[in-house]
Amino acid sequence: MRIPVPESLRAHADSQGEVAPTRDAATVVVVRDGAEGIEAYLLRRQSSMAFAPGMYVFPGGGVDEADRDADISWVGPTPSEWAARFGCSEDIARGLVCAAVRETFEESGVLLAGPDEHSIVADTSAASFAEARLALEAHDLTFGAYLADAGLVLRTDLLGAWSHWITPSFEPRRYDTRFFVAVLPEGQSVGELAREADHAHWMPLADVLASVESGSSAMLPPTLVTCREVAGLAASEVLGAAAMRDIRTIEPRLVEHDGELFLETDLGDTA
Repeated sequence: MRIPVPESLRAHADSQGEVAPTRDAATVVVVRDGAEGIEAYLLRRQSSMAFAPGMYVFPGGGVDEADRDADISWVGPTPSEWAARFGCSEDIARGLVCAAVRETFEESGVLLAGPDEHSIVADTSAASFAEARLALEAHDLTFGAYLADAGLVLRTDLLGAWSHWITPSFEPRRYDTRFFVAVLPEGQSVGELAREADHAHWMPLADVLASVESGSSAMLPPTLVTCREVAGLAASEVLGAAAMRDIRTIEPRLVEHDGELFLETDLGDTA
């Protein structure tokens, strides 16, 4: 699969410079059914951000050291099961799952946690949830401590593993990112806009793809490909579809074809 990229990247096409290390990261495609089909919650990153400025993204971010805490209250698939799914160590898997849930809460207010394995927080609109989001974002509070204080457990069964992308080698900031999917829990709604974003809302994926195609919106290739993959599903089908996916590592390469630059992957034309 080839995705067109700006001519400004030509200087990187034959670069033999030093390759930056990657940081483990997690991102979550939170979906719901809307009047025009499946919708995802997307944020537009501030133009001042060092990574992906002005791009539409899903909630997500880097794994913090505290996300790897083995004492975090956890129900659902175990770290070893997630490690097998993503082809990584249990320590990394634990951090990825915790980061996925934490970042989703920080950036959208959606909380994939509940009092026990049979229940989930039904309403996150109270001021206490907004305060917790700010404290987590400022690193004044760890997610494990928040769950413990609130009497909640992380519901890993509400997540599905979707894909694994690594930032191209020419980028100065690189992430080793696992993509998850989740359905908006009944009764919950998104909260205040995250600080890293200047705009966010629920977007029908058919409209998202048309907007990117027309050039009025911008997305990084992993986000665009994921939107294409999820767009043909109903929200109720997403977790089932995730369970059937064969997850392999995708690291796009910068190539030239007929004088134009593309990011090339091994996904094929149907991705």
